[in-house]
Order: sequence, then C-alpha cells, then structure tokens
Amino acid sequence: MNVLLIGVGRMTDELIDRLSKSGHRVYLLTGQRGKAAVHKRVFEKFDFAYEDESVKDIFDSVRPDVTIFTGACDENFDWRRAQQEMVRYTAAAINIMAAYSLVGSGRLIYLSSQAVYGGSYQDNIAEAQRTEPRGFKAMALAQGEEICTNYRSAQGLKAVVLRLDNLYFVPGKGQTTEGPCFAMCLEALRDGRISASDRDVFSMLFIKDAVELVYKAVAAEDLPHPVYHISSMEEVNGMQLAQVVSEAMGGVQIVDDSIGEYHRVVLDGNLFQQELGQRILTGWQQGAEQVAEFMRRNSDSFIYAEDAGGGGASRMLHTIKRIGKSLLPFVENLAVFLIAFFVGSLPFSQEFFARLDFYLLYVLLFAVFYGQRQAVFSGLLSVIGYCIQQMYTRSGFEVLLDYNTYVWMAQLFIVGMVVGYLKDQLLTVKQEDRDEIQYLEGKLRDITEINESNMRMKENFEVQLVNQRDSLGKIYEITSELESQAPEEVLFHAARVLSRMMDCRDVAVYTVANGDYARLFSSTSPEARRLGASIKYTDMASLYGALRERRVYINRGMEEKLPQMACAVYDGEGMQLIFMLWGIPWQRMTLAEANRLAIAGQLAQSAVLRANRYLDALRSSRYVGDSNLLAKDAFAQLIRAFFAARDQGLTECTLLEVLTGAEDPKTAAGKLGRCIRQSDYMGILENGKLYALLCNTGEENAGFVIERFGAAGYGSLVEKGAAL
Repeated sequence: MNVLLIGVGRMTDELIDRLSKSGHRVYLLTGQRGKAAVHKRVFEKFDFAYEDESVKDIFDSVRPDVTIFTGACDENFDWRRAQQEMVRYTAAAINIMAAYSLVGSGRLIYLSSQAVYGGSYQDNIAEAQRTEPRGFKAMALAQGEEICTNYRSAQGLKAVVLRLDNLYFVPGKGQTTEGPCFAMCLEALRDGRISASDRDVFSMLFIKDAVELVYKAVAAEDLPHPVYHISSMEEVNGMQLAQVVSEAMGGVQIVDDSIGEYHRVVLDGNLFQQELGQRILTGWQQGAEQVAEFMRRNSDSFIYAEDAGGGGASRMLHTIKRIGKSLLPFVENLAVFLIAFFVGSLPFSQEFFARLDFYLLYVLLFAVFYGQRQAVFSGLLSVIGYCIQQMYTRSGFEVLLDYNTYVWMAQLFIVGMVVGYLKDQLLTVKQEDRDEIQYLEGKLRDITEINESNMRMKENFEVQLVNQRDSLGKIYEITSELESQAPEEVLFHAARVLSRMMDCRDVAVYTVANGDYARLFSSTSPEARRLGASIKYTDMASLYGALRERRVYINRGMEEKLPQMACAVYDGEGMQLIFMLWGIPWQRMTLAEANRLAIAGQLAQSAVLRANRYLDALRSSRYVGDSNLLAKDAFAQLIRAFFAARDQGLTECTLLEVLTGAEDPKTAAGKLGRCIRQSDYMGILENGKLYALLCNTGEENAGFVIERFGAAGYGSLVEKGAAL
C-alpha cells in the first residue's frame, strides 16, 4: 500500500526501513525546503514546508492508504524556541489535517507523546484521561491531538492518535534528544555526576519496539478508537535509571535529589495490547545501557572540551588552550619581529644589507599568511623597532621631526595593508567558491536523487504493467488459465494459480464437506498439507471467525497450527472452499497482501462455482441412474484429472479395483457407499469393472479402505492406472 510519511528524524528513518521491508511504497514529505538529505528507500520525496499550499496536491497525487504525521518525533521543530515553534507546529498540523480531509484518502496516524500529561497520576493513565499539558511543546502536541480528533468526529475520517511513552534511542554522534535517559548520560559526561530522584516514576519505550507497534497500527484493518497509548508499562524511577547509567559510564557518582513532590506518569497501553497485541523486546535496562555506552565511547561529540569531566582544572586548561590558540598568530608575529629587530641591529647587517628593509619583508610575510589584521599589528611593531634603532644614533625628538620616518611608515603600512587586503579578498573568493561548489554539489545530489526516483518509478510502472502479480495482465492471464481448464481440473489449477499470484509456494485448497469439517482437495507442497487430510475448521476460533464474516484471515498472532493467511469461497450462504497459505514472511502479512488474496479468491470462486454448476447440470449423464456410481466416460475423465494432478504434486490419490465377482457393479456400489468418504468416488470403466477413487489418500493409507471393503465381503486391489 502507499504510505505517506510526514516529518524527518530518527523515527522517520526507522519507519521508512520498516515499511520498505514490508513491501509498502513509501512517500516522504520532509517539511524542509532546499534540503538535500537522501532517503534511498523512499519511492518519492517532497521537499515542501508543511504550511505550503502544495501539501494538498501531494495528497491528491499520492492518494495514500496510510498517512503518518510523526508530530512529537518530528525533528523539524526546534523546541528550544518553544513559544515560536508552538505557533508553527499548530499551523503545520492544521494545514496537514485540512489537506487530508479534502482528499479523504485512507487512515491518518498522528504520533504524540506522554508530554501532554503534565500532572502526577497514581495509576497508569488510560486514553480517556483528560490531558493536562504544561509547557509550550506539550500544549502544541495537545492541540495537534485535538485537531486530529475533531476531524475524526466531525467528518468521520480515520484519524488516530498514538501516544508514545518516553520514546528513546541511541543518538547519533553529536545529536541531542529529549528524555530522562539522554539527560542523565549527558549530565554524567559534562559534570561527572548524575542527579536523580526516586520520586520521579515513568516508563520508557525503545524506538525499535515503538516502530513495530506503530506498524501494527498501520497494518490493522480497523482502529475503532480515536486514541491509543503505546507503552512498555515498565515502571522505573529516576534513581534506578541513574544506577544503570552510572554502571555503564564506569561508576559515575549519583547525587540523591529526592526533594519535592512525588511525580508519576506512566501510560496505560492495555487497550492497544488487547486489540493489536504487543511484545516489548528491549527492556529499559538494556536500552539505557546501549545509550550510555555509546555516549561514553563518543563523548567528544556530545560535550564541549570545557565540560569534560566537569572539573575546574579541565575548564581552566581548556580556557588556556582557547586563549593560546587565539594569541598564537600574535606570538608568532612578535617572535619574528624580534628576529628582524635583532638582525637589523647587527653592525655587519647594515653594511651587507644596506638596501634591504627587514621590517618591510616582515610585514609582507604576515600580510601574505594572515591578512590585514596581522599586517597592521606587524606594522606597529616595525614602527616601534625602527624608532628604537634610529635612536641609537639620534635623539627621539630628531627621529620624530625627520620626514623620512613618516614616508617610511606610510610606505610600510600601505604595502602591508594592501597585501593584507588582497589576502583577505583571496580568502573570501576561495570561501565563496567553496560555498558555490557545495551548493552545486547539493543541487547535483538533488538532481541525482530525482533522476533515481524517476528511474525507480519508471521501472516500477513497467514491471507493474508487464509482470506485477496484481497487474491487469496477470489478472487476465489467471482468469484465462482457470477458464480454460476442464471442470474436473479447476480446483487443482486454482491452487497452483493462487501460489503464483501470491508468490507463495505453500498453498492448500480444502473443500467443505459439511458444516464443521473440511477435506483437503489439493496442495502445492508437503508443508501446505501440515494440517492433514481432514480438519474441523469450526474449532479454529480466530480462523473461523474471519471466514464466517467473509474476511481474509491473517495470522497476526503467529499461531503455529494455523496458516499465515486464508480466505473462503461461498456459494450463496454456504461455504464451499477454504484457501490456506503457509510460509508467508511476517513482513508480507499486510493489508495489501490480504486484498490481493481476496481478489485471487474471487477469481477462483467464479471458475470453481462455474465448474461445480456445470457438473451438477450434467449429473444425470455422469451417474448411472440414481446411484452414486459414475458412468464410464465421466469416471475415466475424473481419474485422468486426479492422476495428472498427482504427477504434478498437487494431490494424492489411489485407484482401487473392487472384486465384485458376478454381482452387478451398481448393486455392489450401493453396498460399499458407506465404506468411503464423501470426497471419494466410485465408477466403472470400459472393462465393466467397479473401481473406487480415493482422494488425498496414498497407497500406504489405502489399506484401511481395503479392510473395510473386505469386511463388507468384497476384495480389492490397488490399480496403477492400466485400466485407463
């Protein structure tokens, strides 16, 4: 199915991976304009702001079966500027919901969080509990929920709110997240201690578990309630979490901060668990250890150097390093000046380098390497050095009155500042070139991504038109194949056709013998026959409940003794056939696959019912009189169909020759009718002998029927098919 994801961030990335693995087509609305982030598993990406009018066009174009607005998990919003972001978030939610309501396509899932409950609660918080948002972010999330539920109640849209209880994950390097686990780990790195209180009680949900549970809501056929809580419901207080973080951080000191009121917020996820089922794979201890160990290994990316260890000596050392780094060019400048001053003051240098100005070279050197600022500083030092050297032979007053001094100073500063200015301009041009190259590389990535997306769409549509299982060409091929088969062979080929269309090698077709039992007719593999030749399907509560309501059964509970998927064929009010599929991977047990199976069942139903009615219409010519004995031609044709299916591995069957002696075969067939099942056949062939065709019975199991025939006074032999 088509899924439209709205938002960016870790939750979005995880959902993209999960949905892609399940075979869904994922579209992404990033909410960012001009970004070049690449999402390889996304079928199509839309870089538009949430407030853009194009959002409605996106809904019109995609027509999503499910829309997921990541909301509380959307990293487009910087909640450090909570007051401004609250207005932007509300506007985004309104525009998204308005576009969704105008299109009215599929289901919308809005991800919220426990933050909408700002109080303290003695019991776990149920969905009906009134929200008490405190803070701008909590109010924004609550307003988003209210918008969602209002559209659901007013317009009957399938909008659902999922509240996630303290979502957390292992952050990327340098990434900041919310939640008590990350806050404690960051405090341990920055201050060398953790402040914790056992009066703060909460529950945490690891992102992998959250994604799996959100996917259950995506794949669910119906979500009758407007709000669901997704929570591990594992209570943990701040002190317990701090102890786990401290051990993972190498024994960081814990400071007991158990002052103030008791505060408890734990969402009650029983409603979601009862309707869709849930299994938490990552406990809070295991998840907290993963976060703490990762942040400890990559501590440099999460803290500033002055925060390392939290000690005063470390901060002072960093301050010294920072100041030293800033002063290094000036120190270099001063050192080179002293060298130039010393060389220029030597007696022999005045004789050999009379025409060489060391100060000018010194100023040019720093102007070329560092630019205009260091050129001015080196010029000032040069003036001081020059004046000192001149005062070796003259008084300071004479130096100041000498116009050559000012000419030399003007020459020095002009040359130095011009060269420094050119250096700064050159750096500016290089930076602009780098920025332009970076911009063009970003545009190139965009163009590459757009081209890849277009190629994927082109290839996808080509495959769908020519080769896709649910394409019009495939459907026509399937219906034509079923329609071309003889009436006796339709059910055998229905199993094989269903196997091809569903891309499942384990398919079984059961015929309903009476109100409670179904008999295996054909199957495509030994695995598909695992339930046996006869089943009491009314005892399989979940399977029978879905088939009775004429729905496709999906084994979401992964019950070992039930097929992964199943559907039934009805003739009026009576169930005629049951199609069972085994060996379908969990990620393919989706609504799209269920719809495909329903279509395949309808196609098979048309052919099967046509064949059955055709055979019923010819009953008088196929049976001998009013007996259960098939006539020669009809029986021979039926045997050939079963033997051909047996050779293809679609069924098992055994042909028995009944030794009637001089007795009329019709009379013997009447006596033996009680010794065979409803799904077995009796008839005569060209040699005039009586035969029994045992369906779904191998030669090793035919002995039971032979014994029953013997008890009735008739001998029987296994016939290999030579009588045909």
